[in-house]
Amino acid sequence: GTLLGGAFFHMIPEAAQSMGRLASGSWLLAGFAAFLGLEQLLRWHHSHSSTDSGENPVSYLILIGDAVHNFVGGLAIAGAFLISPSAGAVAWLAAAAHEGPQELGDFGVLVHAGWSRRKALAWNFISALAFPVGAVCAWGISRDFDVGWLVLFGAGNFIYIAASDLIPEIKSHGRWPWGAVHFLAFVSGLVLMGGLLMFFQG
Repeated sequence: GTLLGGAFFHMIPEAAQSMGRLASGSWLLAGFAAFLGLEQLLRWHHSHSSTDSGENPVSYLILIGDAVHNFVGGLAIAGAFLISPSAGAVAWLAAAAHEGPQELGDFGVLVHAGWSRRKALAWNFISALAFPVGAVCAWGISRDFDVGWLVLFGAGNFIYIAASDLIPEIKSHGRWPWGAVHFLAFVSGLVLMGGLLMFFQG
C-alpha cells in the first residue's frame, strides 16, 4: 500500500500536465470514490448474505471485487509505463509486492467460505488475469487518447487502499512496540520507493 500509493503520488504531476487542474482532481477523486463504493457494496452484501453451510455467496463478490481491482491496476500501471517507463517500473514492482499477500488472503477467505482449495486457487488465478487484460486495454486506448486520466484514476484507487487498510492497521495496535514496528515498516516502504525512483531515473 505504501509503495503503490507513493509510486502513483509521484506520477500525479506528470499525468496531470496535459489536463486541467479541475479534470485532474476529478479523476483522482473518482478513483478514490470508486473503491470506497465498491468496498461498501461488498460489505452490504456480506451483511445480508446467507450463513448456511456450503459456499458463502459473498465469496463470489470478493472475486468480482478482486477482478475489478486487478483490472484497474492493469490500466493504471500500463498507463504509468506509457507516460514514464521508470515510474511505471516502480509502480509494477510495488503492485507485485502488494498483490502477493492480497491474493493469499483472498485464497484463505475463499477456503474459509467453503470452497475447495483447487477451486479457490483456480478462480483466484482467473481473477488475477484481469490485470493483463487491463494493461492491454490501456495500450489500446493510448493509440487514440491521452492515458493520463488512467494514472490519476489508479492513483485514487491506491491512495484509498493505503488510507483505508494500511493506516487503520497501524493505528489498531495499542501497544507502542507494535505501533513502532508498523510505523517503521511504513517509513521503510516510502524510503524504498524513493530509492527505486532514483535508481530508475538516474
